[in-house]
Amino acid sequence: LFAANSVPCQMTEANLRGQTPDTRSMYEVVCTNGFGYLSLTGLAASTDAAGQAKAAVEPVFIECIEAQVTYDRAVAASPEAAPPPKCDLPANQNFLPVFAAMSSEAGIACTVDQGTIVGRKGKASVYEIGCNGADGYRINRAAEGWEVASCLELANANVTCSFTTKPEQLATVKTWLATNEKTAGCDINNVRFMGSNDNGAFYEAACNGAEGFITRLDAAKAIQEVYPCAEAEKIGDGCKLTAAAPQDNTSPAA
Repeated sequence: LFAANSVPCQMTEANLRGQTPDTRSMYEVVCTNGFGYLSLTGLAASTDAAGQAKAAVEPVFIECIEAQVTYDRAVAASPEAAPPPKCDLPANQNFLPVFAAMSSEAGIACTVDQGTIVGRKGKASVYEIGCNGADGYRINRAAEGWEVASCLELANANVTCSFTTKPEQLATVKTWLATNEKTAGCDINNVRFMGSNDNGAFYEAACNGAEGFITRLDAAKAIQEVYPCAEAEKIGDGCKLTAAAPQDNTSPAA
């Protein structure tokens, strides 16, 4: 069933969870290469007792992390109602190692401390990854490899990451600034991603007690150019952060 529908699962365990009223079987499976699944078998096209044609029903595959999130939301919204199914096999109870493995495969070098599913991009699930003491990410599988967007980049599109705080983002940027003598002395109190082009990615940094600047970084986050705010009017929309007024560093990234 999984192979016929190109569902990526190196299966090590399967359990029949029951049947629906229309005789579709529900299975829970364990996958060594990712999250487990709840799966409903499909139904072939048929005719009912009155001779009416019934269309085929495609099989359904729900990742255990998605089933868990749906279950938790349903219980929180209506504790007395019967909740939707979730995965119960012991091997499907610990999601963090799967998030860590996916993050490593996607080229993210951080200690993963949180994760969840936040939506879909086409048929691919989109996950939010929280990193201990560093900026987090959203990732999804692509035709080749992974698509990765940092929470700092997403903030520029008004997307909020639930597992990333402003201090974690500042800590990440501080490691970039420390590699260049022009920026290493910045006691950074605010930062924003401005966008990117073929030359690199542009970030504005505000510094306590010193002039801020805009910096251009390459794909490896090595600093290629530094533009003091006094000279950066033509770099994107110029400097917008106020160096003299540090942000509240306890709130999540906006």
